[in-house]
Amino acid sequence: MSTVTAIPARTRPAPQPTGGVTQLRLIRSEWTKLWSLRSTRWALLVAFLAQAALPVLIAAVQMGRWNQLSPHDQATYSSIDTAVAGWRLSQLAIGVLGVLVISGEYSTGMIRSSLMAAPKRLPVLWAKIAVFASVTFVLMLVSAFIAFFAVQAVVTQHHLQHSLGDPGALRAVVGVALYLTALGVLCTGLGTLLRNTAGGIAGFVLLLLVLPLIVDILPTSLNQTVSKFLPLQSGVAVASIHQDGPHLAPWAGFGVFLVYMVVAVIAGAAVLWRKDA
Repeated sequence: MSTVTAIPARTRPAPQPTGGVTQLRLIRSEWTKLWSLRSTRWALLVAFLAQAALPVLIAAVQMGRWNQLSPHDQATYSSIDTAVAGWRLSQLAIGVLGVLVISGEYSTGMIRSSLMAAPKRLPVLWAKIAVFASVTFVLMLVSAFIAFFAVQAVVTQHHLQHSLGDPGALRAVVGVALYLTALGVLCTGLGTLLRNTAGGIAGFVLLLLVLPLIVDILPTSLNQTVSKFLPLQSGVAVASIHQDGPHLAPWAGFGVFLVYMVVAVIAGAAVLWRKDA
């Protein structure tokens, strides 16, 4: 008669992990990386406060000196445009952070570990973009709504308030979050393409801030034709009620900006795929 000897618990082999690298696991990893950096939290805080608080400050100053404004400025004043004006500062924080999302790993060498864990490479980039874009959109949308309602409360003294149901209001509030999210993804593409923080930030500044200045020196007819297709002018169209000079329709302009974003991401993905870290 045979006996069965039980294996003590301490001598049993440890269970082996199952499953390989999946897109979901990469997304979880990128989520951890994003929030583990102090620079990320500070950049997002600056972007949030700029979008939520700066428009309220601007509106308060404008209402305080309302009688000093010209009749034209009073007639064309839009509390909707004021409510989303924080993008002018927020875009700097989001753009820099978009570059750092991947260029920071190149500077520290951590990108090698990321690519060793995911040899196909491109899923790492998709995970970074998915996490960063989701966080940016949610934070910027919340801050845009805060700014909108706060600004409307400030301008009631001169009966200039709007509701979300007014023409263009909801589109502008959601549009500013869309613009800043797309900008962040574009800058992640630049960071992947150039693989250098300073180079990525320089490319972002050149594309959005310097290029319009260069176009301004062109002859007037050429300037008016080209300027509305520039990244900044086309991107913010979706977040604007009134724009100075030639401009595209809101969603058409945002569509042009998405083309810039896609080109930057594809170029960055090609470099990531073909070149060693």
